[in-house]
Amino acid sequence: MKTWVIPDIHGCLQTLRYVVEDMIQLEKRDKLFILGDIIDRGPDSKGVIDYIMQLESQHYNVLTLRGNHEDFMLKVIEAEKNNKFWKGFRGAGKLRKEWFRFGGEATLKSFGEKKISNIPDIYVNWLKALPFYSQYGKFLIVHAGFNFKNDNIFEDENAMLWTRDYEIDPDKLAGRRIIHGHVPVDLEFIYSCLKINNVYNFIALDNGVYMTDRPGYGNLTALELNTMDLKIQPNLDQQP
Repeated sequence: MKTWVIPDIHGCLQTLRYVVEDMIQLEKRDKLFILGDIIDRGPDSKGVIDYIMQLESQHYNVLTLRGNHEDFMLKVIEAEKNNKFWKGFRGAGKLRKEWFRFGGEATLKSFGEKKISNIPDIYVNWLKALPFYSQYGKFLIVHAGFNFKNDNIFEDENAMLWTRDYEIDPDKLAGRRIIHGHVPVDLEFIYSCLKINNVYNFIALDNGVYMTDRPGYGNLTALELNTMDLKIQPNLDQQP
């Protein structure tokens, strides 16, 4: 049995399929964690969700976490359905425009819809059910990170989605390491996190799969937790 972690996919279905089926050759006895941000920016967010849902229906052991992009999409859906205010945005229109600025327009296009409120409930309910984090052995697996100013680091859901720079309190980790995505880092930094003698309490895995025009970025990674074997696949969905 192998345990894999794949970070931010951002609508890159062909890249994800190749990683799962050809690189890691996922088996039903394996475990796969997906770190959220499966949508936006890339060309086929709906296809990515469909593919993950298909794996689940075929009884593959897949756990997908909620990322800030999924959370933002759900906020836009709620705003368009109820025309509510959210964090200073006046109504659904400005919130939708903000979502588009972060790649949401590509997601809506992949669904073939002009109104996000038309996205079928099966997708909305699936996104709503995504957990914010998971504990697995000696690892805490999360999209972004934790708020270590809290006595209970699992109470701040916003931090798990959005935090970027935070100081880790090792006592609150209880000997575990954080595995996260969210902030794209170059391959050199990812490898430094994996060194046996590294000083980090975390492993950052997001290499910015959509950032194909930037040296050291533009790959989808997959990490096997038992062996720390790192697979690296350049983006197959778009050309630099």
